[in-house]
Amino acid sequence: MQRTRFGDMTCSIARSLDIIGEQWSPLILRDVYAGITRFEPLQRDLGISSKILSERLRWLVDNGVLERREYSQRPTRYEYELTEKGLELCDLLLVLVRWGDKWTAGAAGPPVLYRHHACGQISHVELRCSVCERPMNATDIDLLPGPGA
Repeated sequence: MQRTRFGDMTCSIARSLDIIGEQWSPLILRDVYAGITRFEPLQRDLGISSKILSERLRWLVDNGVLERREYSQRPTRYEYELTEKGLELCDLLLVLVRWGDKWTAGAAGPPVLYRHHACGQISHVELRCSVCERPMNATDIDLLPGPGA
């Protein structure tokens, strides 16, 4: 079955999903962010086939989310690093983590805690307005046509 391409749609959500909407991509980004940067450890941690992992890594590199760096010449081996674009996607994943911790963690609680560097406290991400810095949620905004519409 051929995957639907969303990259040409006039929608930022669709264009973003075109890059990271496949189910393995956010988990690969999670692992690279957590420091698992080489193919075999990624494959082991995710329980993913080498074919699918190779395809997803190539896609993420081709789309500027990851960089591939050679760390061994015999045999040739690579490790992966988040680009600036990839790090910003990790910000998006932190919002998804907050949602998952609230709605899917169950009685055991969240599987990972996040300590904020600036204050040293365990915390979670909150959406804030970039202008007034007040909390901002889906019910607090109006959708207006943008210049790219």
